Amino acid sequence: MVVYDVEPFNAEPPPGALLDHITPLDTFYGRNHGPIPRIDAGNWRLRVDGLVDRPLELSMDDLRHRFPQRTVVATLQCAGNRRADLMRFRDIPGQQPWGPGATSTARWSGVSLAKVLAEAGLQGHAAHIAFTGADVSQEADPPQPFGASIPTAKATSEEVLLAWAMNDQALPTAHGAPLRVVVPGWIGARSVKWLQRITAQAQPTDNYFQTGYSVLPPEADPHNTEPGEGITLGPITIHCAILQPEYGAQVPAGPTHVTGFALAGDDRTVARVDVSGDGGSTWIRADLDAPENPWTWQHWRATLTLPAGGTELVARAWDSTAAVQPESPATVWNPRGYANTSWARLYVTCHR
Repeated sequence: MVVYDVEPFNAEPPPGALLDHITPLDTFYGRNHGPIPRIDAGNWRLRVDGLVDRPLELSMDDLRHRFPQRTVVATLQCAGNRRADLMRFRDIPGQQPWGPGATSTARWSGVSLAKVLAEAGLQGHAAHIAFTGADVSQEADPPQPFGASIPTAKATSEEVLLAWAMNDQALPTAHGAPLRVVVPGWIGARSVKWLQRITAQAQPTDNYFQTGYSVLPPEADPHNTEPGEGITLGPITIHCAILQPEYGAQVPAGPTHVTGFALAGDDRTVARVDVSGDGGSTWIRADLDAPENPWTWQHWRATLTLPAGGTELVARAWDSTAAVQPESPATVWNPRGYANTSWARLYVTCHR
């Protein structure tokens, strides 16, 4: 793992570790804003309150036995994934230089959030569902638990889970045990770990990290923003990454195998990936895996004939709505380094 911070723990796997459809637990990326809490699962309870007819307090046994279990394969991704590419264009002080590995895919098991909300009697004017975790972050002023909210329309979709298992094993402490939210197709910050409370409300949560995960105008000061200045992030936008060869690699000239992944986000799928071995002057269409469902990445592969010397590899993707990645990081650069959807680029040196 490439570790950026030990406390709070922030780390991504090397690109080659993401070539499998399912990411092993020990190479699943970690993104945290506070220390990992230690929770006694036996005494833990989940509160469901707010705009509901029947507030609930549920133990793990209640969740396991009162609701049908459901499994969903889904890719989670940090909003700062591929920030390093933006930082090569223009520096972003104080932020981790995430490569393409702040994303991973797991088989999540638990209960449908929609079932729990139905049991609580969700009221018709509850437009947002807020989540509160047990991890307290010093980044907020004053310090507060990490939290997020999503619109009720997404929260009541069948794919959104309250998960207690990951890759058919008990959810690890590092990934949110005893219970976490999994919001497929949305940025990872909305999949709150160490879940303690679910609140139905008329407005989005006022938690520091709800609007903290927003794209600001390039000229904005991220430490001094006005309400409404940023665009709050939710669904992931189409993008792709090159996994092999890695950035700066030395490879033999001639036919070179290039592999990567693409992710469309929300309920879209990837329709096409093109790859170039000459910085985008010419392109070939990559072989693209079919999606298992709309909420997982799709791996792609192509063979390029590369000349001796330095060269730039480029990849771009389209989604099922015909949206395509923008060409330049200059188009999407922002002072927090979120949502890099520009073409994937890396430089390699080819030798004879």
